[in-house]
Amino acid sequence: MSLDIEKKIAALGLSLPEAAKPVANYVACVQTGSLLIISGQLPLEAGALKAKGKLGGEVAEEIGIACAQACFLNVVAQAKAALGNLERVKRIVRLGGFISCAPAFTNHAKIMNGASDLAVELFGERGIHARSTIGVPSLPLNAPVEVEAIFEIAL
Repeated sequence: MSLDIEKKIAALGLSLPEAAKPVANYVACVQTGSLLIISGQLPLEAGALKAKGKLGGEVAEEIGIACAQACFLNVVAQAKAALGNLERVKRIVRLGGFISCAPAFTNHAKIMNGASDLAVELFGERGIHARSTIGVPSLPLNAPVEVEAIFEIAL
């Protein structure tokens, strides 16, 4: 499955980035039992944010959706770094999305669908997950989106 998922990523014209290193006093992911909890990932591409700013402000919804996709690719990169390959992913249990937005913005779910849709496209039924999406006044580095995850893994 690891190679299949990476082939699916490439077929979509995307690429799996190198797993980002933590920038503060935390770890990128923690395994406890059969769960892999992945810290919030920003929409980094080649070490830089795909966009900066707020949805409902200077960031268009289409860019926000692409940022959510980039965040999810970074989540997958963390899973691969932690597990060695993606064959051990049994299920994506939960995604959490944080959308930096103007106070009147209400399309949080539409933005987070960028991550959710990609999860299902890459992992099939194993990618169907529970989810929370929250609007926030700001995110680290002025990122418009951040995504965290919980995966069930084979031991």
